[in-house]
Amino acid sequence: MSEPIPSATVVLLREANETIEVLLLKRNSKISYGGMWVFPGGKIDAEDYEKAEDSATGEANRDGEAALVAAQNAAHRETQEEAGLDIQREKLIYFAHWTTPKIRPKRFSTWFFIAPAETHDVTIDGGEIHEHCWRSPMDALKAHREGEIELVPPTFLTLLEISPYSSISEVEDALSNSSPRVFEPRVEILPEGLCYFYEGDAGYEKTDHKAEGARHRLYAKTNRDWQYQRS
Repeated sequence: MSEPIPSATVVLLREANETIEVLLLKRNSKISYGGMWVFPGGKIDAEDYEKAEDSATGEANRDGEAALVAAQNAAHRETQEEAGLDIQREKLIYFAHWTTPKIRPKRFSTWFFIAPAETHDVTIDGGEIHEHCWRSPMDALKAHREGEIELVPPTFLTLLEISPYSSISEVEDALSNSSPRVFEPRVEILPEGLCYFYEGDAGYEKTDHKAEGARHRLYAKTNRDWQYQRS
């Protein structure tokens, strides 16, 4: 089992057609999560930590405040590198943290931020990123269901979470007034696909979809009829 690689991602928002749209990037098929449509982001580099740490804290604070600042630095840098867009660090809202399940060969420990896009003219490098689009969350979820694009669970659930809102201010108010959610999924392989369990689900500890009780899970079915359950 590999150790999760610290990384950061940004959900960039703009307002268009009387709703919100998010920036999605299609990753090169030859790299991690190739072919998937994701938010801008990538691993936290040494330079991101160097900018975040002072000489008194050093390595000891990489799991604390310096780690969050390093993640903000990475989010800012990766957005520039992958999409050619600049974002204001002070507008980054930290709203979730995702760790890749242990069944995956390459794992990430990812800080999720959300921020308004200052400009909308995206420039991709053609290397790591091959395509881009601005879509409303509902449209992106529909495109995934119909097979037009492929999403990973963190992207799917983030889009689902912000889909009820129609303005950036509504999203910012909702996410800034709640503590960041922490997701450390456990996975059960089923004939129809995968069941991702999140903390609070009755089946989380034993990875058992038949466990009776509270629900906090995602059925990621191979037919793309994904179902998120929370009670």
